[in-house]
Amino acid sequence: MRIVVAEDLMLLRDGIVRMLEAYGFDVVAAVDNGPDLVKELVGQRPDVAVVDVRLPPTYTDEGLRAALTARAEIPGLPVLVLSQYVERLYARELLADGAGGIGYLLKDRVSDIDEFIDAVRRVAAGGTALDPTVVAKLMDSREHIVSLTQLTAREREVLGHMAQGRSNAAIGTALFITEKAVAKHTNNIFAKLGLQSSEDDNRRVLAVLRYLDG
Repeated sequence: MRIVVAEDLMLLRDGIVRMLEAYGFDVVAAVDNGPDLVKELVGQRPDVAVVDVRLPPTYTDEGLRAALTARAEIPGLPVLVLSQYVERLYARELLADGAGGIGYLLKDRVSDIDEFIDAVRRVAAGGTALDPTVVAKLMDSREHIVSLTQLTAREREVLGHMAQGRSNAAIGTALFITEKAVAKHTNNIFAKLGLQSSEDDNRRVLAVLRYLDG
């Protein structure tokens, strides 16, 4: 699997590259700024990009903007964004095209190697991987809770796990319910959010997008 890494801190960038290579990934480029990131993403067309939100020259959301620019040129380009803080807008913008292949993790999560590598693989496969801390913060938002009152408490739990990118089987294990029960809850979620029948993976992404819209 070919990967482009973007991180301005040399030690962290080197650490991420070494970690990925240790797990058999091929890091085809590692850059430290937005313009170079766009160039490498468009030129290399990697299987997934691991991108820090804040990159030179602006140190604001340069990494995110570069990823979105490349994703506009290469629809569905898988992108896993790393951020120092929980910022709902970042996740919302990444998921806006409903195409999947998107992840948003806090940088602290990189130290949990198994979780980080799993997120990279999940995003590369076209799924979603939202940091549990982001999901928890959204769940605690009064505005968000009001907007999802049509869902039952259990359905909100299931949707929260869907936002993290978990499969029905994994959600069932986490909530101690059967996979069949999870499927029933997800179908109820799709119906209540007005998501018409389509490819299930796409509806999961759209459901997460509605979730982020709060």
